[in-house]
Amino acid sequence: MLELNAAALAARLDRRSLIEALDAAFRKPCTVPLRRQYQLESAQPGGSGGTLLVMPAWRAGGALGIKLVTVFPDNALRGLPAVSASYLLLDAATGEPRAILDGAELTLRRTGAASALAARALAAPDAARLTMVGTGRLAPHLIESHALVRPIREVRIWGRRADQARALAASLATTELSVEGTDDLGAAVRWADIISCATLSRQPLVRGAWLRAGQHVDLVGAFTPEMCEVDDEAIARAELFVDTRAGALEESGEIIGAIARGIINAGAVAGELSEIGAGRFKRSRPEAITVFKSVGCALEDLAAAQLALGLAP
Repeated sequence: MLELNAAALAARLDRRSLIEALDAAFRKPCTVPLRRQYQLESAQPGGSGGTLLVMPAWRAGGALGIKLVTVFPDNALRGLPAVSASYLLLDAATGEPRAILDGAELTLRRTGAASALAARALAAPDAARLTMVGTGRLAPHLIESHALVRPIREVRIWGRRADQARALAASLATTELSVEGTDDLGAAVRWADIISCATLSRQPLVRGAWLRAGQHVDLVGAFTPEMCEVDDEAIARAELFVDTRAGALEESGEIIGAIARGIINAGAVAGELSEIGAGRFKRSRPEAITVFKSVGCALEDLAAAQLALGLAP
């Protein structure tokens, strides 16, 4: 059985090719059960514990895959990644294991690609300024992936720790891309054409009052009903798109909370990624504000794993 560590997997998952693989995958039928979540008690007194996620997906007669993910927010205090994962790819006809892949690298790259795929359909064609909210491992992947589908030239990074934002900015700056850290989130949001959020926040960070016509907001970090990255006003003002309706209505804290408070109803979701081929995944007018909410979809993992092995999605 083939084993691919993070470095080997990264070498096989060219970002542009992965965006196209996800586009193709979302246009074809696939069985994707809802992700199962299990809350884990902390081994340390006073700790926040963790979450176990189980994510399967398969195509009849094709590939079958399952990802196991753990999320332990307190790992940051130990100098460890908050998210760990493994991915097992099997033959859907026989059940035989074909490969085991580094699930963390797979998740980082497919998440960035999914956000870029959504931005290619939703963000303004001339979007050149990106604000990144969050300084974790996803941030570079989101920045680089967005820059492949829109003419991003300037990036501002905000984090709870300004020194981390500045350090990340320095590591990403190139002759083609101007990147700087900022401690003024409101100003950075108002300035941007695209705002991408990848945090584990349980309180709104981006305010709807800061948004302006034509902006695109990419929400990636919050993946449980208790988490949120934007407030109700942002959700109410925007045209709302998701990776999958089933997942978003089950797991997105922003959407679930807004529905519970009567701000929107489930019908407010204008489109999901599987509707790209049908032409329903697009903004209604240039001046609209768009929000893409991603909670993660096992189809994305399967498509990325197949691409890594040179298989058609």
